Amino acid sequence: MFYNVENLFDCKHDTLKNDYEFQPQALRAWHYGRYKKKLINISKVITAVGEWTPPALVGLCEVENDSVLTALVRFSPLKAQGYRYVMTDSPDERGIDVALLYQRGSFKLVEQHSIRIAFPNNPKKTTRDILHVAGEVVTGDTLDVFVCHFSSRTGGEIESEPYRLIAAKRLKLYTDSLFKVRNHPNILIMGDFNDYPSNRSISEVLDAKTPSGTIQREKLYNLLANREKDRSFGTYKYQGEWCILDQIIVSGSLLTGDGKLSTSEKLAGICNSPFLLEKDEKYSGYKPFRTYYGMKYQGGFSDHLPVYLDLILSE
Repeated sequence: MFYNVENLFDCKHDTLKNDYEFQPQALRAWHYGRYKKKLINISKVITAVGEWTPPALVGLCEVENDSVLTALVRFSPLKAQGYRYVMTDSPDERGIDVALLYQRGSFKLVEQHSIRIAFPNNPKKTTRDILHVAGEVVTGDTLDVFVCHFSSRTGGEIESEPYRLIAAKRLKLYTDSLFKVRNHPNILIMGDFNDYPSNRSISEVLDAKTPSGTIQREKLYNLLANREKDRSFGTYKYQGEWCILDQIIVSGSLLTGDGKLSTSEKLAGICNSPFLLEKDEKYSGYKPFRTYYGMKYQGGFSDHLPVYLDLILSE
């Protein structure tokens, strides 16, 4: 599963990072009690998505540092699940990063590294690294996992698009190289792309298509692309309209069904459990139940809904 947890900050100032908004003395009054409830809420979401079985892999974004992840996996209700984690240490000015929680019994960590994103035309701009983690699953296959959080649309969709295109190009370089060096490349990309499946960063640069017709093993496919047409639901709601910013993309080798590790479009989805939603008084319908509404504390979960994918293991 993947989940944008919306500002998982601790209550301490992180030197050289702009995290002043989430301090006890700040306007948001972000104190330990609220931080602890946030950890409990995230634990509840992960447990709900997993239903009877904890998700083997959990991609997260908008996590501040190692401290909040340690608190999540060791000192929240999630501690019973025995998760381990890896994360990036990005130059993002707010100090937010991406991370991957994993179950050691299902995913044996082989290697990890951060992919730094640089913007030649704006050297001072920073963003989140892309996390690449390779691990061995119980079938003996290697699964390459990428966790992403592309640049936001702050300043306008068109004005900010070049930053997301650059991140997508960087990611594509890595996936193309894996197609060349892996004997049986199994690639799983998940994240908040701040773009829709039909936007250029996804459909053109990554060339992640809707899985239809003949599936090519060394191509990328967006398992939530078909959901974009239905604006009555998505992972994020903006001005009364649902959209899909959080997506799961896989290599065709996971869709052909001829390997020990496989999946399909119908096994991917958006978790819309009722407790994650609240009534949308302004635009009608429902919207994600957030931690804050503006500066007003609500005690909710996130402004995004989580996405998930079932992987099938066979002997």
